Formats: sequence, C-alpha cells, structure tokens
Amino acid sequence: MMDQIPMDALLGGMLLGVSAVLLLMVNGRVAGISGIVAGLLKPQKGEFSWRLLFVLGMILAGLSAPFLGFELPETLPVTSTLLLIIAGLLVGLGTRLGNGCTSGHGICGVGRLSKRSIVATCIFMATAAITVFVRLHS
Repeated sequence: MMDQIPMDALLGGMLLGVSAVLLLMVNGRVAGISGIVAGLLKPQKGEFSWRLLFVLGMILAGLSAPFLGFELPETLPVTSTLLLIIAGLLVGLGTRLGNGCTSGHGICGVGRLSKRSIVATCIFMATAAITVFVRLHS
C-alpha cells in the first residue's frame, strides 16, 4: 500500500502557517481565532479593521473554495439544535478557560515554542482522542 500526501490538506496547512507568520511579523499579533473574534466584540482603537478583514477572509475563502476546484466536506445532519447550541457554548467556555483556541495555541503557540501552548495542545489532542474512542465504542 502506498501512502499519499493529501495535497489539499498540505496546501491548507502551509497557507495557515504562512498567514500566521505574516500576521505576527506585520501586526505583531497571534492568529488565534477566539482572540480575534473577541476583539471584534470589544473593539479597541486601531484593532477593529484588521480583525474584521481577517474574519471576512476566512469566511470568503470557505465560500470561494468550490469555485476554485476544492471539494467541501460532507456535513453531518444536526440531530438536535439544543445539542448544537450546548456544544458551541462548551467550546466557547473551554476557549476562555484555556486562554485561547486550537489555532492560537496549536498553530501559533507551538510554533513559538510557548510552554503553555504546548501543554494546551497536548490536552486538546488527548481530549479529542478520548472523545473519538468513547464515540466509536459506545
């Protein structure tokens, strides 16, 4: 059996890395999505426009992907709107408790060799593995 590199994932990862480095070099800011969105909700002078453009860029990139030849993943049906709302609130709570999200800690923090981010990313990954195990074996 031959291993193949999923080129879309490789390209996406490279673009994430380049954009995180550029944001850090140009603006001195970490590309953590939860922090960027939080800054939109409580705007400070000179901080709103770049944050809005960053979020709009993510949305437009996702919307334009099919027109550029990329396939969107199939979505799973939502069985309960209440469950979806609870899950979203738990993710937000975890982001606040962990002082950041997977993009901030996993992509930017680990790349900067932040001890806090390395620990947080290990916890994210362990939690994900446990969740998958429980989901597949229950």
